Amino acid sequence: MTDLPVIRLRPKAKPQAIRHGFPWVFADEAVLDRRTRALPPGGMALLEDAERQPLGVVTVNPNSKIIGRMMDRDAGAVVDRAWIENRLARAQEMRARLYDAPFYRVVHAEADGLPGLVIDRFGDAAVMQPNAAWADAMAEDIADALVNVAGVTTVILNGQGRARGLEGLPERMEVLRGDAPDAPVQVGMNGAIYLADLMGGQKTGLFFDQRPNHAFAQRLVQGGTVLDVFSHVGGFGLAALAAGAAQAICVDGSAAALKLAEGGAEAMGARDRLEVVQSDAFKALEQLAEQGRRFDVVICDPPAFAPAKPALEAGLRAYERVAKTAAPLVTPGGYLVLCSCSHAADLTAFRNVSARGIGRGGRRGVLIHTGQAGPDHPTLPQLAETGYLKSLFFRLD
Repeated sequence: MTDLPVIRLRPKAKPQAIRHGFPWVFADEAVLDRRTRALPPGGMALLEDAERQPLGVVTVNPNSKIIGRMMDRDAGAVVDRAWIENRLARAQEMRARLYDAPFYRVVHAEADGLPGLVIDRFGDAAVMQPNAAWADAMAEDIADALVNVAGVTTVILNGQGRARGLEGLPERMEVLRGDAPDAPVQVGMNGAIYLADLMGGQKTGLFFDQRPNHAFAQRLVQGGTVLDVFSHVGGFGLAALAAGAAQAICVDGSAAALKLAEGGAEAMGARDRLEVVQSDAFKALEQLAEQGRRFDVVICDPPAFAPAKPALEAGLRAYERVAKTAAPLVTPGGYLVLCSCSHAADLTAFRNVSARGIGRGGRRGVLIHTGQAGPDHPTLPQLAETGYLKSLFFRLD
């Protein structure tokens, strides 16, 4: 028998969803008595249904709208460093099968059975984002597990971002193991070289999720010209150069990100084919249209315009504006790639506003491919948030 405290579902809550794999318990689904509200954020509890039947071990955070996250469906499980090592070993083993080099997302939160925890691996270094209270509280155990199981020598904790605020967690940035890299890390993907700033870059320093979509875009380049808008460190643009693009222009608002893009192109021997433009993306698109510029491939990969349901309507309008503004810049017979990382905007809604925006931009297009994140970002079917990335490839008339 477990000696964990118990949290119980309300009689009107439906335990079937949890039994069938849904990993969250919302605050309005649980009995919130004084004892439950007093549980420490990040602690463990036994979850029971209204009939007092055990459903599994959850981590609890009374300060969050998600009061419980399923850790283990075995009601007798003990969540300690050995437990973390077991979960991490399973995640690492799958990535080692999929990728030749140790550059990938090694833990994708709920989909890898480690809720609220994201870990990206950069060779001998790992950057973790503990976006749930339990992961923040057990950060030292997670760091030890990474050293023991994955064999990394440096572990960086990047505790920044909106998700931590929703959990009531403060921002923090620490090197838990090893030493902070004194220079950006070179990462090879699809023949391109990217520079990842593990201490000062956005999120973990590099986005691995677009890797398969970079590869598909490379097949469309055929020595043409490429415009990569919201480029960050040059994701699509550098991939295009690696595939033989005659020229790539990367547009981003961050001077630091564009400097890393330039460094990646230099490392590839392609600096003379890369142009960088620091600008608001919409302003840059409008100026390029005024100049009469046209490109064989145009990619727009903006940040999440709809990070949550309250922002959905405004976010969809922004995605439509991107499509409308970008479509006129594509040569006849060229390709427009539109991406969304907003989990609140599902594929159907994003596809519809993208097509409408293309039409409002005076163009007609056919959808030739729909991409998603790579297999190092597995999707938990019961949790739409894990399948957030959508990339639409249109050919325009």
